Amino acid sequence: PSFGFLFDIDGVLVRGKTPIPAARTAFQKLVNSQGQFLVPVVFVTNAGNCLRQKKADQLSHLLGVPISQDQVMMSHSPLRMFKRYHEKCVLVSGQGPLLDIAQDLGFCQPITIDTLREKRPLLDAVDHDRRPKVLRFSVNNSMTVVLILTAVVLFGEPVRWETSLQLIIDVLLTSGYPGNPYEQENYPHIPVLACNMDLMWVAEAQSPRFGHGTFMVCLENIYKKITGKDLKYEALMGKPSRLTYQYAEHLIRAQALQRSWEQPIQTLYAVGDNLMTDVYGANLYNRYLQESSRTGPKSLLQAKLSGAGGPATLPQPHEIGVGWENELAAAAAARCRSVLVCTGVYSPHGEVSLDGGDSVTQSAFHGHRDFGFDPGLVEPDHIVPDVDAAVDLVFQLENFAP
Repeated sequence: PSFGFLFDIDGVLVRGKTPIPAARTAFQKLVNSQGQFLVPVVFVTNAGNCLRQKKADQLSHLLGVPISQDQVMMSHSPLRMFKRYHEKCVLVSGQGPLLDIAQDLGFCQPITIDTLREKRPLLDAVDHDRRPKVLRFSVNNSMTVVLILTAVVLFGEPVRWETSLQLIIDVLLTSGYPGNPYEQENYPHIPVLACNMDLMWVAEAQSPRFGHGTFMVCLENIYKKITGKDLKYEALMGKPSRLTYQYAEHLIRAQALQRSWEQPIQTLYAVGDNLMTDVYGANLYNRYLQESSRTGPKSLLQAKLSGAGGPATLPQPHEIGVGWENELAAAAAARCRSVLVCTGVYSPHGEVSLDGGDSVTQSAFHGHRDFGFDPGLVEPDHIVPDVDAAVDLVFQLENFAP
């Protein structure tokens, strides 16, 4: 094969924990009788609430084909590159096995929101029933615990938003010393690294649900309301970040090499259900590939993490392991094609129509604040009913006979 698939998961293969019927049919076409994939496949999800192996096991069960963790890319996977923060004490926000995820990525001293709340019990005051019922002396003693946080890592949407919003703001406005008085002159604040910018995602409910991007909107607006300044990100990861697609391409090439497929992978087909993440990200990466073909391979360190004019930049060379820089230094594919399915966030009968041209530009922009809106980036190359139709379409375009 001279092509590979980048599959989104939620809304393409599953809705919540329920597999979309077309998914099993599609994946029977992608493997041989021994269960080996006939083409390289990577699952690129903005989810970040579990380890890669667990997600691979879930997909294997749902799709009925064996999937390895090396085929799974979580929104937080690029954090392995940010070695500058691995030895430091960082606050991590989200849900699931946060400490296991952080440690698997290389972080040695992660502190969860719950741990911070235990160490600073006076900070969480919105819910009156959760306010500490302790003696003043005991509370003062808790403040003697030395706690210096050097960065905030946002893995995904937390459970109790008011607690996470309050404590993250405390960390940012005290330069990493939560419990201290707010400082007026601490801008820019300590680094914030965020994964998964999805404003909404689709589960079993009839309408899309809040995603981590919605939580980030809340955090950004609270910070600006208090300080009058914009919250800044050291890094934005997950779709539609260009780094996410470049790393996914690296995984595609690794699969081809493992299978001894000598033909170069020229085309990536990104199959997703969300115009503002899956389609936007694939088209943005395709634009990058086209620019690279004209100007020569660009070092990853020259790229913007946020992709389209955002302020977040990649870490400096001394902050990244040499192996990672070499593996991801140059994009090798010639093109990345976006394939939109109608089983998730996008609905052909929804308010956003792709037929009228200007209708997309007039709709609300659901992408992240730091990504410039370009109408051309939310125009999919292909629209199909479901993932099974997507596989059939790609096989036809590539003249590929399994």
